[in-house]
Amino acid sequence: MAKYTLSLEDDFNFDLIGICSHQGDYRVCWSINDSIGLKLKKSDEPFMVSGKKGQVISSHSLYEWEDEEAYVNYYLIQNKNSGKFLVPEKSQIDYFLVIKENNVIDINTLLNNIKDISSILTAFIFDPNELKSANKFIF
Repeated sequence: MAKYTLSLEDDFNFDLIGICSHQGDYRVCWSINDSIGLKLKKSDEPFMVSGKKGQVISSHSLYEWEDEEAYVNYYLIQNKNSGKFLVPEKSQIDYFLVIKENNVIDINTLLNNIKDISSILTAFIFDPNELKSANKFIF
């Protein structure tokens, strides 16, 4: 009997902005909404990271918004919670803004608008292909 193996490649078809701020997640979300015009809302469920056996390793605050006019999905995810990181190799980053299905938003303009917010210390664009933990953003 023949044995078949299914191999899947990760599809990192999203933009990723790392945000540094000393403010709490609700304050960062409010600032982004107020300054940029997004409508991020806290998700009913936190963003959970599971281990190989299905056990929950960590949970992180999650804010989301689906822009139905531009067909773009936004997710603001807390990087550190209770001493555990969503993306350990970027421990200096406090939040990640994930932009999925982006075909209309200029990521560099969005980055500059985020940097102009007074409660944001700085922000960076990351290439998901360069992060070891990028597969955690596939949901």
